[in-house]
Amino acid sequence: MNAVEQYIEQFPENVQHIMLKIRTVILSEVPDAEEKISYGMPGYFLNKKPLVYFAGYKNHIGFYATPNGHEQFAEKLSVYKQGKGSVQFPLDKEIPYDLIAEIVKFRKESSFI
Repeated sequence: MNAVEQYIEQFPENVQHIMLKIRTVILSEVPDAEEKISYGMPGYFLNKKPLVYFAGYKNHIGFYATPNGHEQFAEKLSVYKQGKGSVQFPLDKEIPYDLIAEIVKFRKESSFI
């Protein structure tokens, strides 16, 4: 079991399911991404540069696609609570997996061309 799997395993089963799906979405878009714990959460890197991070919390999943991921998708993300460089996907609402895939793809294409 790697560090990301250990991180996910510490959450309730319903949250684990969401986090595993987010992980799958990210790795589907960027299969060669390096996956590791960074800043205490799962992080995904390409050519040693950060793509995205996510983290589990009591009531939401935090998603971090800085610097340009949030700017590019500001309109679509506007329905979610946000902080500087972060967005919160509530656990009691449908997780926007397709939007996460779009953001990851954008980050890959815009950051590493």
